[in-house]
Amino acid sequence: MLAFIVRRLLQAVVVMLSVALVAFMLFQYVGDPVLQMLGQDATPEEVARVRAELGLDQPFIVQFAHFVWNAVQGNFGVSLRQGTPVAQLIVERLPATLELALVAALLALLLGIPMGVAAALKRGTWLAQLLMTFSLLGVSLPTFLIGIVLILVFAVQLGWLPSFGRGEVVHLGWFTSGLLAPGGWRHLVLPALTLAIFQLTLIMRLVRAEMLEVLRTDYIKFARARGLSDRAVHFGHALKNTLVPVITITGLQLGGLIAFAIITETVFQWPGMGLLFIQAVTFADIPVMAAYLCLIALIFVIINLIVDVLYVAVDPRLRVDKGAGH
Repeated sequence: MLAFIVRRLLQAVVVMLSVALVAFMLFQYVGDPVLQMLGQDATPEEVARVRAELGLDQPFIVQFAHFVWNAVQGNFGVSLRQGTPVAQLIVERLPATLELALVAALLALLLGIPMGVAAALKRGTWLAQLLMTFSLLGVSLPTFLIGIVLILVFAVQLGWLPSFGRGEVVHLGWFTSGLLAPGGWRHLVLPALTLAIFQLTLIMRLVRAEMLEVLRTDYIKFARARGLSDRAVHFGHALKNTLVPVITITGLQLGGLIAFAIITETVFQWPGMGLLFIQAVTFADIPVMAAYLCLIALIFVIINLIVDVLYVAVDPRLRVDKGAGH
């Protein structure tokens, strides 16, 4: 296990350096940060002075080394649009995105797994057909359309839930939560449901396919021959083995929820990193864009490492000694 973790950590370092290189290239080819800071009317002497102060007159490899060293320390410079340190902006927006993604992932798991099991065990019934139709719609419809429809129904027509913003939050150190604030959960329902629907239907279809595959295996037939009840066979044997690939896809989807919450945050004006990134792209705020890319890559790397370790821990076949010839 230790050697496995070390290999994954080395791979993670290579991935992060590659992403850092892509983020650094933004400073080289997406506009000129010096002109953006000084304006088009700056004199050549002012431009040369600022370039020297920022180290932009140094060789490429030296600049990249400085960028990586500053990134390791969490220093991505100052936002060109807001004039605020990028690290401060990230710390302010990260809790909103994490809360939204975690609630969406929890909804997807709590609803997707039971629905997938029901679709497999009730195969051929009207309930299974209804669930599969819903899954097809969830996979096919774009996220922004789902969000707009939910706003139209629950915010505009019924007036049950707010349509934008995060509402009141409670401060827990650097982390802020709307779930603990009075009425804060009402602002979270629609964006979390919008973000969760695609993941929910994906998990449901995966669980259904894996459940049907497991139910056809020999050990399930043997368990039935022993006289075990359907409940024991379905939930004591089949479901446990069905959830092994679900761990992998859930971990990857959690990273996707954090990274691709951009559309949901834009539709609901949710003050998270996705909305910050969209604003940065609009104003060519390169430091914020670079910090976002590096942070999202780091989140993916950490989640993938955790998923790999859990996968090895859950599936004993992956722990078999290769030297034994198995």
